[in-house]
Amino acid sequence: MRTYTPKASEITHDWHVIDADGAVLGRLATEIATLLRGKHKPIFAPHIDTGDHVIVVNASKIAVSPRKGHDKIYYRHSQYPGGLSSERLEDLLARNPERVVKLAVRRMLPKGPLGRRQLKKLKVHGGPSHPHQAQQPKVRPLPARSIARTA
Repeated sequence: MRTYTPKASEITHDWHVIDADGAVLGRLATEIATLLRGKHKPIFAPHIDTGDHVIVVNASKIAVSPRKGHDKIYYRHSQYPGGLSSERLEDLLARNPERVVKLAVRRMLPKGPLGRRQLKKLKVHGGPSHPHQAQQPKVRPLPARSIARTA
C-alpha cells in the first residue's frame, strides 16, 4: 500500500483557541498535539505538516494535583560540568506557566525537523487575552470528561 501524500493545495492551516482554565495538563497537551500534527483531518500524513495553529489562553490556571506539583521535576543542563539544574512543577508553573504547557506538548510531537516546525505553530499565553485576533481563530472546546466513579 502506498503512503498518501496530500497536495499543497489541499492543506489548510486553521487557527484554534483553547482555554486552559481548569484543564488537566496531560489531557490538554494531548488535544493540542493532535491539532498541531493534523491527526483530526482526513488528509493526515505522518511525514507532512498538515496541522493547525493553536493558541492557548489561561495557561496559568491549568489543573495540577498538589502531589504531582510537588513530585514532578523538570531537569535541564547547561552543557558545562556540574550544570544540571532542576525545578519542581509547582515552582515552574508559578514562574513561567507557558513553559509548562509548551514542554508537555513538545514531548508529544515527533522528534526532528518536522516536530520543531509543528511546535512553532503553538502560541501559549498565561492570561485570558492574546494578540492573534487578525487570524480569526475559532474557539475549540476541550472534550468533556465524564467521571463515572462508583463509591
